[in-house]
Amino acid sequence: MAISPNKIRKKKEEIILSAVKIMNEKGHQRATMEEIAAELQMTKGSLYYYFRNKEDLIFRCHELVLEQAIDELREAFHSNVSNEVRLRQMIAIHVKYAVKEKESFNMIIKPDETFSTDHLHPILKKRNEYEGWFDRVILAGIECEDFNINEPKIVRMMLLGALNWIQQWYKKAGDKSLEELQQIYSDYLLKVMK
Repeated sequence: MAISPNKIRKKKEEIILSAVKIMNEKGHQRATMEEIAAELQMTKGSLYYYFRNKEDLIFRCHELVLEQAIDELREAFHSNVSNEVRLRQMIAIHVKYAVKEKESFNMIIKPDETFSTDHLHPILKKRNEYEGWFDRVILAGIECEDFNINEPKIVRMMLLGALNWIQQWYKKAGDKSLEELQQIYSDYLLKVMK
């Protein structure tokens, strides 16, 4: 008896969510298909019914997390607030994903080190979409004279570069909460925009 497309979709989502959890705990290189299968009480072979290989599963994990982050950026951009508040919200979103979904999210930085050409083009397209929301808010801020900058693309790269560095030093047991870090990052990075 064949499995319905709806059941396959639901099982894939369940596998992806478990894989994201394990990847964030162990790192995407150290996470194994055996561990992912064990988390779901499946056999390793069963995973291959749903995903071609580990790279395919990791790609789907990264894609899911990146799509969630893009959705949140889109929502922040379309909120009825000033461009400064929008950018603060977007910075907070980026910090949240960089910290909470570190392993799944940080592949956005150097996807060519993780993915083959089959997956690279779709990931680069998503990364450009992600960056595009920052470009939009920066350009909207320039147009409304909320931001006083002449090099929007460079400023966006500086912002994202600074935001991405949090993955190198953040510790859950540090002396600042995630919310405090989001505020601190926003306060200092917005000074670049004035």
